[in-house]
Amino acid sequence: MSTPASADPATTGETPPPHLQRGRLSRAFWLVLGLILVGIGFIGIFVPLLPTTDFLLLALPCFAKSSPRLEAWLINHPRFGPNLRAWRRNRAVPRRAKYMACIGMAFGYFMFWLHVRPEREWVWNWRWGWSIGIALFLIFWARWIIRRPEPTEEDHLPPSPAIPHSEGAQS
Repeated sequence: MSTPASADPATTGETPPPHLQRGRLSRAFWLVLGLILVGIGFIGIFVPLLPTTDFLLLALPCFAKSSPRLEAWLINHPRFGPNLRAWRRNRAVPRRAKYMACIGMAFGYFMFWLHVRPEREWVWNWRWGWSIGIALFLIFWARWIIRRPEPTEEDHLPPSPAIPHSEGAQS
């Protein structure tokens, strides 16, 4: 499908949209990566402790660079769209997701602790170092997640026809 010469951005002096400025190989890479992330997110629906929304959030910028149609499909999805829009607009995380993330981290640390089993006596060894380091790491990220704003009612409304791309979403 060819376009008339008068509609060609090179001849009219207009700049094509950013996703069309990228090379074919670059767009293919971002598309494949986005599809892989959506696939992992789909698996996360059925596998406990594998986050779905996190992988969909990672897929959004991939689709923004490769396929606006797939990006719009994710943003408009009835189940995942509101959380994705909330994150894109305000970096907001729903309260239930905050609880689940903290519970998941606590459960993961408990399982780690059971397998590492630091010595009963307080003798500094590598197991204590790893245990304390991982605990501090998880506490840092739990605090970060808890401090994220919660979605507003606006985030749960159907999206407007023109959702800004991730590159220009922040105003």
